[in-house]
Amino acid sequence: MTDMIRARANARLPPEVNRIIFVKNLPFKITAEEMYDIFGKYGAIRQIRMGNTPATIGKAYVIYEDIYDAKNAVDHLSGFNVCGRYIIVLYHHPERMSKKQEMKKREDQMLAMKKKYNLK
Repeated sequence: MTDMIRARANARLPPEVNRIIFVKNLPFKITAEEMYDIFGKYGAIRQIRMGNTPATIGKAYVIYEDIYDAKNAVDHLSGFNVCGRYIIVLYHHPERMSKKQEMKKREDQMLAMKKKYNLK
């Protein structure tokens, strides 16, 4: 057991590895208990957030207690078949989301300026 802890302490992880993983292409009828059964096999889970609107249904965020458990889950569950659907498991990148939101905001500002000055 202590050898495993030492190996984890000495391992370097890529910068994209995160304790929060993003899961998409989930079956729409999957329950939280089923999510805990699938993802709990790879380590202690702090929280699971599942989409509940038409735009977010079939997507979820799984937050692990340990970054190594999240890495293990991504490595093993990406492409896993759940109820006939192959799930996509990725690391969550909040900076990418903020960049997308910033880009949308700039596009909206540009459209407003074009409208204001009658440009095409």
